[in-house]
Amino acid sequence: MPDEDPRYKVANREALIGVGLAIFNFIWWFVFAYGLGSQDPSDYTYIFGLPAWFFYSCVVGFIVMAVLVTVVVKKWFVEVSLDDEENEL
Repeated sequence: MPDEDPRYKVANREALIGVGLAIFNFIWWFVFAYGLGSQDPSDYTYIFGLPAWFFYSCVVGFIVMAVLVTVVVKKWFVEVSLDDEENEL
């Protein structure tokens, strides 16, 4: 492994960031969906005609994730050339 391509390190780091974002998204969804949605439906509160658990877990969760992914990609992801470096002589 002395000639390990440095692009693997970048790809591995970005993949771990992606997995972290996916885990965060699931936790967000689970907490709001089952936290607010586990009560009796007659006790639900509604936001824009949607049950609060659905609004926070799906609608707000989507917006939070879209913003979070945009920030993460712009701030921590780097452009990597996919050209074969050995053929560039």
